[in-house]
Amino acid sequence: MSATPKAAQFLVDSDAKAFDLEHRRKIRFNIGKYNAAVETGLGFYQDHELARERASYLKSKVINNLDQYLLEFERNFTERGGRVIWAQNAEEALHEIGKIMARRHARTVVKAKSMTTEEIHLNPFLEKHGIESIETDLGEYIVQLNGERPYHIVTPAMHLSKQDIANIFVKHLGIAPTDDAQELVLTARRLLRNKYTSAEVGITGGNFLVADVGGVAVTENEGNARLSATFPRTHIAIVGIEKVIPSLEDLDLFWPLLSTSGTGQQVTVYNTVYTGPRQPLEKDGPEEMYVVLLDNGRTTLLAQPDKREALNCIRCGACLNVCPVYKNIGGHTYENTYSGPIGSVISPHLSGMAENKHLSFASSLCGACTSVCPVKIPIHNLLLKNRQQSVEEGLSEKEESRAIKLWMRAMLSRTLFNLLPMRAKNWVLMRLLSQVGWSKRREPLLVAEKSFNKLWRQGKRP
Repeated sequence: MSATPKAAQFLVDSDAKAFDLEHRRKIRFNIGKYNAAVETGLGFYQDHELARERASYLKSKVINNLDQYLLEFERNFTERGGRVIWAQNAEEALHEIGKIMARRHARTVVKAKSMTTEEIHLNPFLEKHGIESIETDLGEYIVQLNGERPYHIVTPAMHLSKQDIANIFVKHLGIAPTDDAQELVLTARRLLRNKYTSAEVGITGGNFLVADVGGVAVTENEGNARLSATFPRTHIAIVGIEKVIPSLEDLDLFWPLLSTSGTGQQVTVYNTVYTGPRQPLEKDGPEEMYVVLLDNGRTTLLAQPDKREALNCIRCGACLNVCPVYKNIGGHTYENTYSGPIGSVISPHLSGMAENKHLSFASSLCGACTSVCPVKIPIHNLLLKNRQQSVEEGLSEKEESRAIKLWMRAMLSRTLFNLLPMRAKNWVLMRLLSQVGWSKRREPLLVAEKSFNKLWRQGKRP
């Protein structure tokens, strides 16, 4: 089987980004600031390792009993007048959202930062139906203006410098050129303020689903999610089914872990739990609230006990910031909603192993991702399991499979290995290394004319 077009494009884009020195400068500068903040943030923990252990235990407990917790969430959420939509895939989610838009005669939607909406390609769907969808998170708004996908799980515009952002505003908003960051922020604020009050529907994601109160917990730093959920008459939260936690008290553990690992803060500025539409004695809030519980491949991962731990992810982005591969090839190269190490683990299961298996091979397996994960997901081990699964499913290239089998047979037989001439060994080695692009910018690895075994037997010892 030859490489898929997506895998081939990944290699081309990776090569281009890895040698784009300006791109690497911006990323290392921005990630460097986050890493310094995270190091400071970790200092506020008395026992960070214990917090990670507890979070890992709770998430694993939920994932192993996911059906019970989801039904508990649904029961408690609907008791307060909320409505739950179960979406098996992106098509079902978009169909149900489209029905809500039609019933509300929606023409404008304000949308807070949400990776699940990126996952189901919500903005193109709304645009196709004549509905204006405005990103209200500043980073998301910037990349939307520039016609790009988010670059990073937490910081969508991480790949852009202040000058890049100024140029985007000049080009798309017609403002006067400026290098004043505060003026750029105020420009976005002025443009977005009126959208909150005129939009018929507000859409958010959800960092956690709180089972015992039927709540959708959202954490943010700008307040735009609150405005998106409060002013429009209809609030839709689109959340992956794996985001459940048992109780409201557990936010005491998960909110600080998420903020510290993601941005270095002790806790983010705005933390809100939405438990349904506006109640009779409440003065603000939406008239109706929907939660779309999105599967979209998650149960495929859930059905694999040796890999389901990947569903513990709380989307903090820490593994991206520490990954040497991500820091060199960037977020857009992955061509998936979820990039970096955790994206390489879950994307093959959410979007198809055949098309995305190459992502699990795009890792040095250094384990840095595992060491920083706040819920202790063994990411590098899961990448290996993905590689194993791709081979078991027959997705390896035929030439690569033949070369590996020949190498394995030779390595299991010292006699056969000694019989093979040096040229044959070098040919196999060359073919294997060419598959991963090793020889493109490196001198070829060559086998010695006589093996150590032969030299030893001939008495030529050090």
